[in-house]
Order: sequence, then structure tokens, then C-alpha cells
Amino acid sequence: MFESLIGLVAIIALFVIISRQQSRIGLIERELGALRSFVLSGAVPHAAKPSEQAAADSAPPADVAPAVAAAADIVLPAVSEAVAVQAPVTEAEIPTGEAVPGPWAPSDAAPTAAEPAAPAVAAKAARQSDVETALGTRWAVWVGGIALALGGLFLIRYTIEAGIFGPGVRLTMAAVLGLALVAGGEFIRRTGFKVPVQGAAGAYIPAILTAAGAFILFGTVYAAHGIYGFIGPALAFTLLGAIGVATIAAALVHGQALAGIGLVGAMVTPMLVASQAPNPWALFGYLAIVLAATGVIARMRDWTLLMAAAFFGTGAWTILYMTDAPGANLSTILFIDAVTLAVLAFVWLGRRADEAGPAKPFDWPSIVPGLFVAFSALGLSVDPVFAAAGDALPGAVLIAAMVAVALYRPLALPLLYAAGLVTVMIYLGIIPPTSIASDFSAGALGVDGLPVATSNALTLRIGIALGLVFIGAGFWAARRFAAATQIRAASWAAWGVIVPLIILLALWSTFGNLDRDLVYAAVAALLVTAFAAGSEWIARSEEPPLKGGVAVSFALGGAAVAGLLMLHMAFNSGWTTILLGAAAIVPALATRWRSYPVLGWISVGAVIAVLGRVAFDPTIVGAEFLSTTPVFNWLLPGYGVPALAFGFAAWQLARTTSGRPRLAMEAAAALFALLALAMLVRHAMHGGVIDTGAMTLAEQAIYTLIAIGAGAILVAIDMRSPSSVLRYGSMAAGVVSVAFIVVRHFVVLNPLFTDESTGQIPVFNLLFLAYLLPAIAAGGLALYARDKRPKWYAQMLALVAAVLAFAYATLSVRRLFKGEFIGLWSGLGQLETYTYSALWLVIGVVLLTAGVWLKSQVLRIASAVLISVAVLKVFVFDMSELEGVLRALSFIGLGAVLIGIGLFYQRLLTRAAKGT
Repeated sequence: MFESLIGLVAIIALFVIISRQQSRIGLIERELGALRSFVLSGAVPHAAKPSEQAAADSAPPADVAPAVAAAADIVLPAVSEAVAVQAPVTEAEIPTGEAVPGPWAPSDAAPTAAEPAAPAVAAKAARQSDVETALGTRWAVWVGGIALALGGLFLIRYTIEAGIFGPGVRLTMAAVLGLALVAGGEFIRRTGFKVPVQGAAGAYIPAILTAAGAFILFGTVYAAHGIYGFIGPALAFTLLGAIGVATIAAALVHGQALAGIGLVGAMVTPMLVASQAPNPWALFGYLAIVLAATGVIARMRDWTLLMAAAFFGTGAWTILYMTDAPGANLSTILFIDAVTLAVLAFVWLGRRADEAGPAKPFDWPSIVPGLFVAFSALGLSVDPVFAAAGDALPGAVLIAAMVAVALYRPLALPLLYAAGLVTVMIYLGIIPPTSIASDFSAGALGVDGLPVATSNALTLRIGIALGLVFIGAGFWAARRFAAATQIRAASWAAWGVIVPLIILLALWSTFGNLDRDLVYAAVAALLVTAFAAGSEWIARSEEPPLKGGVAVSFALGGAAVAGLLMLHMAFNSGWTTILLGAAAIVPALATRWRSYPVLGWISVGAVIAVLGRVAFDPTIVGAEFLSTTPVFNWLLPGYGVPALAFGFAAWQLARTTSGRPRLAMEAAAALFALLALAMLVRHAMHGGVIDTGAMTLAEQAIYTLIAIGAGAILVAIDMRSPSSVLRYGSMAAGVVSVAFIVVRHFVVLNPLFTDESTGQIPVFNLLFLAYLLPAIAAGGLALYARDKRPKWYAQMLALVAAVLAFAYATLSVRRLFKGEFIGLWSGLGQLETYTYSALWLVIGVVLLTAGVWLKSQVLRIASAVLISVAVLKVFVFDMSELEGVLRALSFIGLGAVLIGIGLFYQRLLTRAAKGT
């Protein structure tokens, strides 16, 4: 079946070739006609001369060049004596990075008279590159090479089935065929073979023949060992490796595709040759030779894909051995990893012209050895067998070697990322809660159900050593590249702070005292000093100096995180929160001497840290340690000190760097001031206890105040630094606060329906927190948002503020009559009923006055609605429920108020008429 398919493809290819030749004959006839017309018109092109100088002198005129170029694309035997034009092979015909296909004969390389028309020839050839050209020039050659390789195998198969020759003769014939194909490819290459047309360089016939021969030789050696047993494993291993390396070497003259075939064969060889007693040194010694040879060849031709494939094959064999080998040989793993790093550093990256150039920050093939060597270092550090064999030292040595290679060869930057990442994984794995187990049923994740890494004194010492390696190498390299390549400087500075901080955190969590540990706090303080000094050292080498680039930002950010850890290690919960808030002042003050952009954002980072602590524990020191004394307790400094510090930092930033960090600090100061007030009110209202049970109206009121305050803060920031995010975010905060009020304040958590205690304090009680404060906040936001936000937004807030004020006044009257509990089912008294009527009329008048003074139509409409409700209440409810003097006073008061409102509106209309 397969033989028929090959024959069919060959017939199709032959048909296409014949069709193409017929089309070219037609093209020749047309070009001859064009030349004849030029001759009759007198524009006769000069004949080409053999010498280079004569070719330049006989260049055709500009109007004749297209015809000459078209004629030069083909050979014209009829006019070869008059016009000897031959299209030169341009650089565009040979892909970049490929070997030149065959040695050019000196006579072929000489320029011709048609050389000025080479661009026209290239354009014409590009237009003709269609399916026909592909079939005739490339696919035919590829199919032919495959057919030759399979033909040799089919011949061997036929002799086996027919019993014509014995196994030895058949293998000898196959070997002779393979060698003949290799020799034929070399003969054709040496006879001056070159690519016939542009775009057919991928169908280089000598390379195809050599690949087919190598394929047959691989099959012959494997059959001699694996099928017939003529040769032993050692000889078969040697022969297969030699064929693979020789094929890779032949790629120097045949191209990268042949090198890929040889590399695949070389990498598959250890899998094809089985042995009863496998020797890891033989395996990794062989892989080292293949890797080194491939590295030399890839470096000579700058074949990045071949080099990456070689690193991948070697790394895959290393990981396969580490995971599947019954006994671990530590020295062989270290050997192959060392060879991999040496080939990368001294062979592949040995003489690259752009070693330190900013145009190419890293070499992408180095990603592959970085990943595999890092994975190997991880296995040596966490696998129980390897860790027991080497006490976790080999893994640390490999990590340090990767950092050294990345430092020695700047293009090997991926090794730094791999080394940093694997170090972080190892030391995060020693923290007890992160012990990982491969059996998820046990509730943990790890290597064979054991902790990821052993927590012992050696782990601590290795961590200290690796931290020092990353700090030293990171800051030295960051200073080295600060003026030339920012991405390299930033990468080194980032890992120079990330790895030591993770190691410190892991060691403190594993070996230290989580409540208070002054020793680790002192280490964190040393890191703060080292990172701050390192940032200054890097900044002085920048161009221009002291501009505070990305590398400096990473260093200062690391100092800030180290300071955060220091405070957590040295102080208890309450003092940590207070000192974190106060620490926001330090970077703000530093802007007096250095105008680094990151300093303001470090202050913002302090705000985020304090917000995180407050969200984790709103009581600052824990509910059991919070005093019940109103106002003067941990809540006052816990929220007040950060508010003052953030305000001072905003003031300082406004005098120096300004920008968005200053606006964020202003927002944080306002937010914490609001939080301090709300938390103190809730603390006093609940008798010094801030419970964590089901949400109460007091808690909801705090959230509502925060939402309204956030809306106001975002409006203020947006007015100073306009942003669509801030604009829509502020309106979203306002809408969310209104939703809270309507759903939870008025319905779900309303003390009229829940009979919740409103507190024993007369004024500062639940009604004050849940209704009056939100009314003031919503009204203030509505007033502030006028002319800054859409009209509907301000009107919505004003209406909600009016309803909240109405609810506060009404519920306060009920509390006055009913006491702490004001549930609706406790009934209404006559005096209470009359008080509601009088109160609503007074509130209606107040709203009317405010609406006229503020020119707010919403408030005037609200007053009209409220007065209408009061009128209905008096005529419907009071007339039937009240008796005696209260009924009379109710109607008298209503009449007086309505007459007064009428006089007031008449006065307004009179003034309006006079004004017009």
C-alpha cells in the first residue's frame, strides 16, 4: 500500500515538472518576441563580458533592464552567443543561519551583466512561488529522500521474506546502501551543486541524501543489536552515538535540518540499546559528548533551535533518571548539570557579539537548561533519597552555580529567574503548614507524603548562605547594568530582595517565635539597612545618576517589606498596627533628599498593610484585650495615629513629589479618621464590646459610612487628578451606600421591626450612628458632588439624606417615649402621636427652607411630600385617635404651618415678579 502511494506521488510530481517545463517554453517564446522588438527598435543590450569590470561597463539602460532581467531568468540557447545572461544567486535565496548549499565554483560566483536586474529577478521568482513550484522543487525532493530511506528498509524486508540472503548479508547490504547515499550526497555537494530556484533551499538534495543514509545506518545498527544480536550493547551504543554525532557534524555543510535528525537519533540511542546492568556514567558521559558537540556546531552556525533541542534532550534524560532510576547516583547528576552549565556558559554563549547589548536582554535557548537544572536542584533538595545522600548541599551548590553563570554571562538571565524561583519553592516548603503530600486524601501535598524539605540546622545555614549569594550578586549586577540595560538591572535587584525576604520569612516561621522574636527582628533590620544602602549604591551608577529607576524601586521596596517583617517580629499586634501607620512618614520625609517615584508608593504600601491588619482584627489588639473604657482605648491610637501619619505624609508629599501617591495618602487619612470615629461610637454604644456575631445595624452603619466616605474621597481625588476609573468608582460607591441604606437601614435592620436595643446613652446611641451620621454624610456628599457629578447623582444623595434625617427624628421621638427598645408592636400613645405630627411639620418647614436656600428642587419636593403626609395624618389618624386638647392643638398647628407656607411662597413669587 505504501509503495503504491509513493509511486502515485512520484507520477504526480513528474507530471507537474513536465507541465512547468511547457509553461517555461511558452515564456521563452514570449521573451524572444520581446527581445526581437527591442532589436528592431535599435535598443540592443550589450553583450555580457567575462571580466567583472566589463560587466559593470556593459550594464543595460533603465528602460531595457526589465526585458533583460526577464530573459535572464531562463537559459536561452538560441541567443546565448549574443546575450549571455545568467541570474546570480542572491542572499535572499539562502535562509539566514543556514549553511551555504555546496561550495560554489569560482566561475559561478563571478558577477554578470544582469546583476543590476537581480531585484527584478527576485520579485519575479517570488510571484511564481506557487503550488506548482512547491510540488516540482521541494516536495519531489522530500518524497524522494523518504522513498530512498524506506526503499532500503523494504529491500531488507523483501530479502527476509524471500529468504534470499542471510541476516549478515542483509545488514551488510543495508549498511552499504546507507554509506552510498551519504557518499552520493557528498559527491553531489562537491561537484558544485546549488539551489536551482529561489525558495527551494529547503529541498537541498545533498542534505536529503545524507539524511536518508543516516536513517538507514541507524536502522542497520539497531537491527544488528536488537533483532539479531550480532553486536553487544557497548558496541551498538558506540556505533549509534557515532552515527548521531557524525550526522550532527555533517550539518555544518548540509544545514540545520540534518543536525536535527542526527540529534534525535543521538538522544534516542540510549533508549534503543538496553543493558542488564546500566551504567549511569556511560549514559551521562555519552550525553555530555553529544551536548558538547552539538553546542560547538550550533555555536558555529548560530542555530538557536538546535541548541535548545540539545539542552532539552539532556535535561529530559536527567529528570527521567532522577525519577525512575532504582538507585540514585548523585555524582552523575551533578556531573551532567555541570556539563550543561559549562556548555551554556563557555560554548554557546562564549563569543556572542551582543553579550551585553541592551537590544537583546536575554538568550532564549538558555531558558531550557535553566528550567531543567533548576528542577534538578529542587529534586536534590527535597527528594528524601537525594537529600539523604548529599544533605541538601548539592541542590544549593547547583543554585549558586546557576547564579554564577547568569552573572558571568548576562544573556543567561533566565538562569537567575529559575534559581530564584526554585529557592523560593524550597524555603516556602519548610514552613509546617505548607508540607505538601502526593496523597491528597491525607490533606497535604508533598514528595511521597513527606515534607517538601527538611527543617534542620543545615537548612538554616544553607538559607543564610543562599540569601547572601542573592543579595551580593543581585546588587552588584544591578549596579553593573543600571545605566545600560534596565531589564537586567531590575531582574537582579528584584531577585536580590525577593529570595532573602522569602528565606527570612520561612526561617522565622519554622525556627522562630511567631509571637515575638527579637533575633529575627534584628536580621530584618539588617536587611532594611542593606537594601536601603544597596538602592543608593545602584542609583549612583544610573544615567543620569539618582533618577530612581526600576532597580532602585525594587531595592527600596524590599527595604519596606523587610521593615514590615521587622515590626511584626518585634512588637505585638497593637503596636505593630500603630507603628506601621507611623512608618508611612519615613518614605514621605525621604522625598526631601531623593525624588524617587517609588518613595510615595511605599507610603501607600504602608496604608495597604494597615488596612490589611485592620481587616484581620478591627479591635487592633484582639477582642479579649480591648478595654471597655469609652474613647480612651486601643481603638483611638490604632485608628487615630495612622490617620494623623497618613495626613502628614500627604502634606509632605504635596511639598515634594506630589502626584497620585499624595492623593492616595489624603484619601487614606480621611478614611481612617472616619473609621476611628465610627469604631469609637460603636465601642461606646455596645458597652466596650465589638462582637463578631451576626451583622447588626451598628455594624451596617459603619459600612455605610465607609462607602459614603469612599465616594467623597474618590470625588476629591478625581477633581485633582481626573480619571474615568475614579469618576465611575465614586458614583458606584454612592450607589452602593444608598442601596445599603434603603435595604438594610430602613427595612432589614430597622429597630422598629427588629426591636434591637438602641443603647442606653441619650444622644450617642444606635440611632445617631445608623441614621444621623449617614444623613450628614450623604447630605455633605450631595452638596460636594453638585456640578461635579451628574444631576441625578446629587439629587439621589440629597433625597436619601432627607429621608435619613426624617427617620432619625421620628425614631428619636419614639425612643423618647418607649426607651431603649422601640419595637413597633409596643403601641402608640396620644402624646407620641401628636408629637409625630408636630415634628413632621417642623421637618417639612426646615426642608423647605433648606431647599430654597440651597436652590434644591429635590429638598423642596421632599418638604411638600412630608407636609402632605402630615396633613393626611392629622385629618385621618389624629382626628380619630386624639382627644381633647391634643386634637385641637394638632389642627391648630397644622393650620398655622400651612398658612405660613402659603405666605412664604407668596413672598417668593412677589420677589420673583419684581426681579423680572
